[in-house]
Amino acid sequence: MKRAEIEALLPDVFRRTVHQGAPLLAILEVMATLPAPDEDILTRLPDYFNPYRTPEEFTAFLARWVDLDRLLSDGADPTADILLEFPGGLGRLRDLIAAAAQLSRWRGTRRGLMLFLELATGVSGFQVEEQPPDEAGRSRPFHLCIHAPAAARPYHALIQQIIEQEKPVYVTHELAYEQGG
Repeated sequence: MKRAEIEALLPDVFRRTVHQGAPLLAILEVMATLPAPDEDILTRLPDYFNPYRTPEEFTAFLARWVDLDRLLSDGADPTADILLEFPGGLGRLRDLIAAAAQLSRWRGTRRGLMLFLELATGVSGFQVEEQPPDEAGRSRPFHLCIHAPAAARPYHALIQQIIEQEKPVYVTHELAYEQGG
């Protein structure tokens, strides 16, 4: 709000005292400048909810809203500033936030796990084999074998964390990387 707009809201008795050098004029000037930062944020409010346009410091807050903060912090202090270095980079975290509804929809499925791993690492080519055979050739129920591209090896800890959190809890798993790269 501008000073003149605030002044117009005052009763006549106060408006008559607004002149150069008057304390009320100084108070009105301060009142006009105080909400400026908030008004600036409100004009850009849609940007704060878009993971690709939100300021860096707000990205972790968006991650909390869509249950991705579990990938950022160790859980020791959930109120702490969790904008730690996401292993896949800030761009990868923004991609995950943008796809959060889809990831939630497919949580616990092969499709959801592969999508999550590809978005988090930026590497494509993950394969999930359900009920792979054991050494004797028998099918192993409730077991997954995740085949990861060699290029994903630097994200090993993140991949393990995602697999543990996204697979059904009763399913065991193993992770194997392709040769090369």
